[in-house]
Amino acid sequence: MRAAFVETLAELAERDPRVVLLTGDLGFNMLEPLAERFPDRFVNVGVAEQNMVGVATGLAEAGMIPFVYSIATFATMRPYEFIRNGPVLHQLPVRIVGVGGGFEYGNNGATHYGLEDIGILRLQRGLTVVVPADDSHARAAFTQTYALPRPVYYRLSKGGPAIPGPATDFVLGKLTRLRAGRDLALVALGPTATDALAAADLLGAEGIDAAVAVVESFNPSPGDDLADFLADVPFAVSIESHFVDGGLGSFVAEVIAERGLPTRLRRCGLDDLPRGITGSVPFLKEWFGLSPRAIAGTGASLLAFARR
Repeated sequence: MRAAFVETLAELAERDPRVVLLTGDLGFNMLEPLAERFPDRFVNVGVAEQNMVGVATGLAEAGMIPFVYSIATFATMRPYEFIRNGPVLHQLPVRIVGVGGGFEYGNNGATHYGLEDIGILRLQRGLTVVVPADDSHARAAFTQTYALPRPVYYRLSKGGPAIPGPATDFVLGKLTRLRAGRDLALVALGPTATDALAAADLLGAEGIDAAVAVVESFNPSPGDDLADFLADVPFAVSIESHFVDGGLGSFVAEVIAERGLPTRLRRCGLDDLPRGITGSVPFLKEWFGLSPRAIAGTGASLLAFARR
């Protein structure tokens, strides 16, 4: 997904001289094609994320469209007040690119886990949050949103498979339905859609018909679409590489509660601090209940508990 970002941004920069990229001393062996092609529109500000957002705010005020690039936790938590007081309050087109959300930097330890970014940024009502499901959706997301007159946060996966099955596309503020089903709804955040689809296959082998959909944006959020998706399904599981509070799980719970839906929800995500837990992404998915096997187990247990 990072490669898709660089390729698409280079295309945008070619036709729009307002596009500029800033990095917090990251992106080596990734950003060079764009930096070499547009050296006057690339700035490495060093390990200074607050200043990076401040510089981007000034560039946006001057008429540019700046993209700031860092690891998800550093792109969002270190400069959080700068994001709110600059581009959000002044509605300036700063684009924050957070790479490796969740625990994709798992071997670096908990300081590098991005588990709060969606929760804290969707609170900023003037900021659009985008979480593409795969490379194709990422390209569509950049093309659709790069010229929006308000700030945008993109949470990008370091890499991952394309969504299997019939081709779909990203549409800002819309829910993407990936599979129909009548027994259980699996609602995934961005790249966890592939795990949700794999879990649906496992559930199908047990005779459980699971629907799958993916949420890829907040502010605007797909509240109406999600309510329609859940209207005829008695059980739902939200799936996110994030704390269960504040992110997708909270959003799904809000839609169910505010629309008076009878759907019973269980949230898959982290519900406690990951103290001392490091390792590969597959290991951490299994540990935190986000592997396809674990998701399928959560869905099956929800149905079994309800039917007792």
